[in-house]
Amino acid sequence: MDSTSMEPSLYTVKAVFILDNDGNRLLSKYYDSELYPSMKEQKNFERNVFNKTHKADNEIAFVEGMTIVYKSSIDLFFYVVGSAQENELMLMSVLNCLFDSLSQILRKNVERRCLLDNMEGVFLVVDEIIDGGVILESDPAQVLQKVNYRLMSEPAYGFVLFDYITGNLEGQTDRNQLL
Repeated sequence: MDSTSMEPSLYTVKAVFILDNDGNRLLSKYYDSELYPSMKEQKNFERNVFNKTHKADNEIAFVEGMTIVYKSSIDLFFYVVGSAQENELMLMSVLNCLFDSLSQILRKNVERRCLLDNMEGVFLVVDEIIDGGVILESDPAQVLQKVNYRLMSEPAYGFVLFDYITGNLEGQTDRNQLL
């Protein structure tokens, strides 16, 4: 084994994907173009991961030589994929940041319909956490602040997300939760 394969890398995350409770893809981003170059290979990998994890109670799986951390909520499954040598705690921090950020944006209604209605915001969140496989942020408050800034400078995105992040909500008791 050559020494380069064991050296730490900034490119921690190989892929992120969200599946529904039937294993259908709702969102996926692959950061290593050599890993699963075709859509068919990606979907086969996702199906294989889903089949091994959707009934399990664990948080970590090892599939096809990859380390996978995952979490489910109502009718969604969230996955973060790293190499076999990747630190599970680093991957878990990405997963928790993704889940917590989306939970805030979706008003704690982390389920399929709500996710699909807010896909622009979901993609913004993923892009704030990971860029090209490099972890940029693992603090949900920071992610929400950056997404809020991007939404304010790009008004084409949904007003529901903007209203939520800026605190224009009925029944919102503590605006500091967002900051």
